[in-house]
Amino acid sequence: METFDAVIVGAGAAGLMCAIEAGRRGRRVLLLEHAEAPGAKILISGGGRCNFTNREADLPERYLSANPHFCKSALSRYPPGDFIAMIERHRIPYHEKTLGQLFCDGSAREILAMLLAECRAARVDLRLAHRVREIARNDRFRIETNRGVFAAPAVVIATGGLSIPKIGATGFAYDIARRFGLAVVEPRPGLAGLKVAGETLALCNALSGVSVDAIVSCGSVSFRENILLTHRGLSGPAILQISSYWKSGDTVAIDLAATIDAESFLRDRRRARPRAELKTVLAEILPSRLAEAIAPGKEQMANLPDRHLVAISERVKRWKVQPVASEGWAKAEVTVGGIDTSALSSKTMESRRVPGLYLIGEAVDVTGWLGGYNFQWAWSSGWCAGQSV
Repeated sequence: METFDAVIVGAGAAGLMCAIEAGRRGRRVLLLEHAEAPGAKILISGGGRCNFTNREADLPERYLSANPHFCKSALSRYPPGDFIAMIERHRIPYHEKTLGQLFCDGSAREILAMLLAECRAARVDLRLAHRVREIARNDRFRIETNRGVFAAPAVVIATGGLSIPKIGATGFAYDIARRFGLAVVEPRPGLAGLKVAGETLALCNALSGVSVDAIVSCGSVSFRENILLTHRGLSGPAILQISSYWKSGDTVAIDLAATIDAESFLRDRRRARPRAELKTVLAEILPSRLAEAIAPGKEQMANLPDRHLVAISERVKRWKVQPVASEGWAKAEVTVGGIDTSALSSKTMESRRVPGLYLIGEAVDVTGWLGGYNFQWAWSSGWCAGQSV
């Protein structure tokens, strides 16, 4: 049985960062990965260009958690600028897209190569195709795998959540947490499209491929970005964002003309263009296919009474949709929920109940917005654990 100072289970974003920091501190670190290669989620993120952080990713209000204060310590101790500095030190070219999102100019493989190079420099022992079968604890932890047994005074669980099972996602972290008496906030898919039914599905199906800038709201939460109508329902950045807040039974409100007072616009056009058809006027502010779906026929503006204009503006500004389900784990980019943070130190990610047990990254009940926030949580929580193991 080989002995290490720390064994980290999971060589994704959080696990790699934790291993780097622990190794830099002179710890003898073993990093175990059940897959044949590390960093699967890094490689597929951002369309293969890795949206590795966001300039505003240290804002705690942009994370969901049963304890909204938990993420503050980690994000302040290892903010986006620290990871950007590592990127720049390795001379990886990157660019900023909308809303502070940072992407590689080239490939996500550059990010993974950088992290693996940092692991080598920190003398991290990375072993692939090692499936953990059991973790037990007496005076130290005993980690049994399909390829050997290891021991350490500290073990870090960095195996992620349930999103995207085709790249190996499992509930392993939750099983381990429960085995050691830690509670788990019920996981659900986040950053996923929303499915609809009935007349709404027929409309979305007919307009599949139409995209529009919109404000999407659920309860008190709103996002303004594009939405995309699909043959199953609704997708696009604004829908992905709201899906993390949406729960079964909730209604989603959509403003299809984010910058326009639709009622005033229609009244003005009735005066200025009385002979124009309603669908033609709507096409000034909406995609033409969507405008025609809202106002089929050949009604001229001059013939429309006020109540009709009010009804149309209501449909444009307050389209109410009741989704029947999200696209589920196969399409979800992240997991909402996870290991209850009330049992963890926000400074070190160590379990208060089980000394030496650390839980980081997506496995924990902290979920960020779309746009680099979840990677930043992985870097920050991994860094914090790496300073302590």
